Amino acid sequence: MIKENNIIILEDLDFISKSLALWEDLRNQSILITGCSGLLGSYLVKSLLYANNVFDLNLKVIGTYRNIDSVNERLIEYLDEPNFKLVLHDIAEPIPNDLPYADFIIHAASQASPKYYGIDPVGTILANSTGTANLLNYAVKNKSKRFLFFSSGEVYGNPIDPNELIKEDDYGYIDPMNIRSCYAESKRIGETMCVSWGKQYGVHVNVVRPFHTYGPGIALNDGRVFADFVANAVEGKDIILKSNGLTKRSFCYISDATIGFLIVLLSGKDAEAYNIGNPETEISMKDLALKIVDLRPDLDLSVKFDVKNQGDKYMRSQVLRAYPSIDKVSKIGWKPSIGLREGFSRTIKSFLV
Repeated sequence: MIKENNIIILEDLDFISKSLALWEDLRNQSILITGCSGLLGSYLVKSLLYANNVFDLNLKVIGTYRNIDSVNERLIEYLDEPNFKLVLHDIAEPIPNDLPYADFIIHAASQASPKYYGIDPVGTILANSTGTANLLNYAVKNKSKRFLFFSSGEVYGNPIDPNELIKEDDYGYIDPMNIRSCYAESKRIGETMCVSWGKQYGVHVNVVRPFHTYGPGIALNDGRVFADFVANAVEGKDIILKSNGLTKRSFCYISDATIGFLIVLLSGKDAEAYNIGNPETEISMKDLALKIVDLRPDLDLSVKFDVKNQGDKYMRSQVLRAYPSIDKVSKIGWKPSIGLREGFSRTIKSFLV
């Protein structure tokens, strides 16, 4: 049985297992997940192993990682699962010859926080480009059934019309000479590589573009604004906004997003990209801060402003508003169900239980 000690995460895993109707498609299969110790990758690992136990699928999960601290933080309780194999490997390096065969490949290894863009732009680029090439060649060699690339809503750049929902064929401006673009531009080339390998070598490829996924297990020192807000609520500190707080984003809770990722993996049309986000949760950063402090009324927290020049290390986004259309993914069976209040309440509680 799964040894998940966090009751909030355990409830999420049960919700995911009951919400996905495609588990039989994974019976006797093997899945490789790169970046398995990251937030998105670790929830996929946990969800797959949980479903494997519930439905007796004989499903094998292989996870690659490069940071043992993240493994110990997010996956320590799963290391003795007999159907889980953990492999130390930097995906930007050549694939080891002894990496086990995988029917399905999920490439989720990436530095997703702006905190790292200025520190390690080269590493950010290599995971999304060289790492993607390495994995696609592995898929060709092993004749894997499906390949899922984790892209990002950042590929859309600055929306042409910020008042419209972003569809999968809408693309705005990205400045390639801005160091922050190391993430968005390398995600773009990763997507093109997927469809190129698919066209030339017959790999069934899909792309998911997550929009601000959050939930239990998020790194409190992640560096993104919503993670800072959660950290303040957990630690009982006032939230200090370093901008006017008018930037708007939509947020998708991790259990909803995980179901979406798996639906695209198993039902996505070949060589297609799908937004995974929750347009119903769009909110300004100021209002999100107020909502989060309201989730801990016993602490009497407040929201304060400290607007000043953050310096060259602060990778501020130029996108003032970005919220996704999910019409395309809804046609293959996915729709989010967790609202902002419930999602952030669960996230905060997961650190306090």
